[in-house]
Amino acid sequence: MEHIITANPYFGVFVLFVITFGAFTMTTTIARLASRALAAKDTEKIKLSVYECGPEVTKQPNRLSPQFYLFALLFLLFDVEIVFMFPWAVDFKVLGWFGFTEMILFIILLAIGFVYAWKKGALEWHNIK
Repeated sequence: MEHIITANPYFGVFVLFVITFGAFTMTTTIARLASRALAAKDTEKIKLSVYECGPEVTKQPNRLSPQFYLFALLFLLFDVEIVFMFPWAVDFKVLGWFGFTEMILFIILLAIGFVYAWKKGALEWHNIK
């Protein structure tokens, strides 16, 4: 039975996946526990104190516009889709007309998504006041 399991060509990949998952879980747990134990809890007064002769510090909310997230999400979306074009360009001769037609449809879908985002104003930068 043991020979059958280890004879699978993907057994090594599975073992590496399990080890990686365990190491990731252990690392994040240790980092979370260490940060909770070592973090200074009472630094708020120091952060709000006046430094030398500067103005009185006012606490401002850390508010980011959703526009940042939308812009970043659109960048990642189109960036990843461009990455999908690279293997197609490498195997262009092998794929033939079917691959060419498929990539044209993919580019048309990209263009439709781009025009939709443009018309909705997702690519315009708005000032926050």
